[in-house]
Order: sequence, then C-alpha cells, then structure tokens
Amino acid sequence: MPVILGLSGSLRRASFNSGLLRAARDVAPEGVEIRIGSIAEVPLYDGDAEAAQGIPPSVMELNRQLAEADGLLLVTPEYNNGIPGVFKNAIDWMSRGDGGKNFKGKPVAVTGASPGNFGTAHSQSHWLPVLRTLGTRQWHEGRLLVSRAGDLCDQDGNLTDDKTRQKLADFVAGFAASL
Repeated sequence: MPVILGLSGSLRRASFNSGLLRAARDVAPEGVEIRIGSIAEVPLYDGDAEAAQGIPPSVMELNRQLAEADGLLLVTPEYNNGIPGVFKNAIDWMSRGDGGKNFKGKPVAVTGASPGNFGTAHSQSHWLPVLRTLGTRQWHEGRLLVSRAGDLCDQDGNLTDDKTRQKLADFVAGFAASL
C-alpha cells in the first residue's frame, strides 16, 4: 500500500490548508494511505542550537515519517505571495544532517488553499526551486489551486464543498498513481 506523508504549512487551529490535508486523507483512493505529520513543534532553525544539541526530536520524527513514506504531499498556504516562513523552516530543518537523503528522489506534490482569488499559485511556484535543490521528484501532472477557501470550508477549516472534494480526490489519485 503506498504511503504519502502529508504536511500542512499552517499552524492555525482552523487552517484551510490543514482542512484540505485532512480531506485529502479522507478522499485518498482505496489502498493509499495519507499519514498527516505536524510541523507545530519544529523550532526556528539556529545553527548554534543544532551544533550544541543536534537535530530536535520533532524534526527527527518528521524525517522518520518521510523516510517511511513513498511520497510527500505539501499543502501550502500563501503569505505575501510566497512560502510561509514556518513551513520553509520545517523543511530546512528536515534537510539538515542525514535528513537530506530522505528527500532525494522522493515524489512530491504541492497543493494549497487560500481565501484569495488565486489559490496558492505563487507559493506553489516558490516551492519549485526548493524541491529541486533537495533533489525531489516533483509531480507536475496535476495542479490544484483552492481559491476562496472561506466559502468552501466550515468554521473549523474542514473542506465541505463537494466539487472541490472531487477535484482533490482526482489530484490525490493522480499523485498516488505516479508512486
């Protein structure tokens, strides 16, 4: 059974992106498992702290999850037309030490939700050079930009729009088929 590690780039309790990730897990095709990881406990990167204390336990756990996964699904918000700092920070930490080897050749898909009109088009594009540098195998056969997420989600950030859930199901199925 293919296993996909899913990471949301938002820490907000009622995050549209965390809701999109939960929905992706729920609509994954039979025989595909999406395991949701968390970046919430990842500290800000500090080279001095790394030298003194090593890789934090939260990052070691994410790297273990990534090593066990057949693919990685990044569900990214877009802040000021770019990658959220907290999400980039988590990936930067994960790439330190031996963690970088977990990205080499790993299939990665990127999607995201935004309350704005353009989904997360800029943020998704900004991930491309980062993922290339990490040596991932980026999946470009599908694209999902969830715009006006406030109209598609409930007050807890859960995706409730059937049309968008179907698009998400197709996106996840396409990515899973490429693994």
